[in-house]
Amino acid sequence: MRPPRPGEGHEAARRDTATSAHLSCPSPMPGVVALYRSRLPIYSSRASEANEMSLWIAGTGAMLAASASSGQMAGLCVPRRSPTPPLLARRGRGRGRLLPRRPATLLRRDLRPAAAASPPPQSAGSAIEHQVRKKCSPLLESALLPGGSDSTLHEWKAVPDIWRTAAEKYADLVAVVDPYHEPPTEWTYTQLEQEILDFSQGLRAIGVAPDEKLALFADNSCRWLVADQGIMATGAINVVRGTRSSDEELFQIYTHSESIALVVDSPQFFNRLAESFMSRINTRFIVLLWGDKSCIDSQAIKDIPLYGYKDIIELGRESRNALFLSDEQGQQDVFESISPEDVATLIYTSGTSGTPKGVMLTHRNLLHQINNLWEIVPAEPGDRFLSMLPTWHAYERACEYFIFSYGIQQVYTTVKYLKEDLQRYQPQYIISVPLVYETLYISIHRQISSSSAARKIIALSLIKISFLYMEAKKIYEGTVLSNNLVKPSVIAYMMKWLWARLVAAFLWPLHNLAKILVYKKIHSAIGISKAGISGGGSLPMHVDKFFEAIGIKVQNGYGLTETSPVVAARRPFCNVLGTVGHPIKHTEIKIFDIETGEVLPDGSKGIVKIKGPQVMKGYYKNPSATNEAFDQEGWFSTGDVGWIVPHHAMGPSRQCGGMIVLEGRAKDTIVLSTGENVEPAEIEEAASRSTLINQIVVIGQDQRRLGAIIVPNNDEVLAEAKRKSILGEDGELAKDKVMNMLYDELRTWTAHCSFRVGPILVVDEPFTIDNGLMTPTMKIRRDKVTDKYRREIEALFK
Repeated sequence: MRPPRPGEGHEAARRDTATSAHLSCPSPMPGVVALYRSRLPIYSSRASEANEMSLWIAGTGAMLAASASSGQMAGLCVPRRSPTPPLLARRGRGRGRLLPRRPATLLRRDLRPAAAASPPPQSAGSAIEHQVRKKCSPLLESALLPGGSDSTLHEWKAVPDIWRTAAEKYADLVAVVDPYHEPPTEWTYTQLEQEILDFSQGLRAIGVAPDEKLALFADNSCRWLVADQGIMATGAINVVRGTRSSDEELFQIYTHSESIALVVDSPQFFNRLAESFMSRINTRFIVLLWGDKSCIDSQAIKDIPLYGYKDIIELGRESRNALFLSDEQGQQDVFESISPEDVATLIYTSGTSGTPKGVMLTHRNLLHQINNLWEIVPAEPGDRFLSMLPTWHAYERACEYFIFSYGIQQVYTTVKYLKEDLQRYQPQYIISVPLVYETLYISIHRQISSSSAARKIIALSLIKISFLYMEAKKIYEGTVLSNNLVKPSVIAYMMKWLWARLVAAFLWPLHNLAKILVYKKIHSAIGISKAGISGGGSLPMHVDKFFEAIGIKVQNGYGLTETSPVVAARRPFCNVLGTVGHPIKHTEIKIFDIETGEVLPDGSKGIVKIKGPQVMKGYYKNPSATNEAFDQEGWFSTGDVGWIVPHHAMGPSRQCGGMIVLEGRAKDTIVLSTGENVEPAEIEEAASRSTLINQIVVIGQDQRRLGAIIVPNNDEVLAEAKRKSILGEDGELAKDKVMNMLYDELRTWTAHCSFRVGPILVVDEPFTIDNGLMTPTMKIRRDKVTDKYRREIEALFK
């Protein structure tokens, strides 16, 4: 699908407008006529006619109100302008390319809902004197700035600037493929840039001003991207969240952010919100990204203007034509340039514990990510990425902006279609959270287990051999993780190095045989040819080792919403398992003592703190939380516990110096009455390797011993019970037998951990996003889980 190009239908529209142009009021807000008068030129060849037109529009408020209340819009006769020259579509760096001008129909009849109320009449003076502040992205829309046509700008100052560069470099390359929305969409970089420009101008036309907040509540799609960038390009701030968040959470985000309008995913999602949400908020208008406006609950919107995605695009295209036309007639509107320090977006934290906070990320914050992620993901024009994470999340979002600046093709998918799309599109990269890689790991093992006995034995044996081969290879390559500050003995290391080389040489033929017999099929099924990028949580070591052994590169990274988000990541050429890699460019990371606040030496465990241009401006309307997050020297405290690998000139860890190793969240740390600190993440990661355990949360209610809440994998539990012949006569499994099986599994898989888990609570309901026990980024909300089962936990420890 391609969007309509400027100029299509020009001759037909010229005939329609031969004697008149139709003007409809797109927003019933007070003062909107004056706002439109100040923002958009009236189609009159003389200034006197423009003034008369302003008086005439202000005087027809009563007629518009009557027409709107009767469900009709009257056509307003406007003095027709003489034939107009072609529209200069791009200026600045791309100046000189002309697009045929669209007809001079500024606003269309169908852009306003029939039931919308009309604004009160405005006086002529207010229409003329009212000034509206405007901003634009300095490189993307350089022609709108004073002297913009002579601009020599080459540097990005705002995030939307990347689209001008991308459209010039990769004009006809496919930028996005969105196969699961109606209509399915495929846009080139030129088309995508035009959509963003039109959407942005459409928002200006309906009254969006710089620094206003617009709530963008929607899921992954190409139109989400256009809406996100269109809002930013106006100088406004988008407040983002997905459709799987609860109504109450969305309400809190909308009201706390002081949003003035709502951009929603679909009629189904809006209708879900309507009953509990719409009656409690103030909103100037609603924009529907997908679906038919007629499916919206009309009772819920009442007098609120409703626009479809195409309405905004069409309105923006017409308004851009008019804007450039006024420029040619010496009536240029004055635009300011968006500053790198301006807030680009508000992203509310996932809220794994406590109330979500609004993180203010500036254009500079996000541009740091765009400019510095290539050394982690060396993307090339034409590479294909598969996108399935919530686009609004900082991790997915920053990565998307970055990859588009390198001419890649992004395919939007979902969890439901992930397996199918991995095979269908064979992406070079996938950016996702650890849960996705765990799911792929489990799927591969299930496939192997369902094979014949002979194939299963061969496959598992070859995988074990590959594990041994990789361990030996790490020793002589110097990528063995260690926090030991003592320099290794030269003689001892040389002996170890020689032994590792001999083992690797012996196992190499068998490892290559495994590639041919087993791994080749797995690669074909998964389809990731360059790398999987993992972030947003802890990547389990067993999953990390498995993908390394079979030759699929998984690069683990680290960051927070507050840091835009990436602060460290493993590089393709130095992908050391168990770490999150080195800090990225212009980023400082230090480890501080939890109690004293002093900087700790490498190898010591403490609180991870960060400095860098990607660190947020602060928490919106929450100065106390902002002050708590930063120390007096400006270091941002992540709340994560970790250490930095010591530097060694030689030895098995010589390549690891300066890498970051994380061990959990400080607020998740369980302090036992003995004074010992327990990081539950280690135990949970080990336990999750059991096929019988679906989810687990380690708890320490009485501070003397540990417990756990476990969601079992019922299918695997029943299958194991059949193998052990412990099913009852009715084919059911007694609860005490399930408990014993799970406890045995827990002890087996956590035997190597420093602490043991005592009593366990088995629950049937999984932790999901829908029941509020998981964040939209698929992290378990510990506080919600413990609150839900508080009574059972108290009884468990008694």
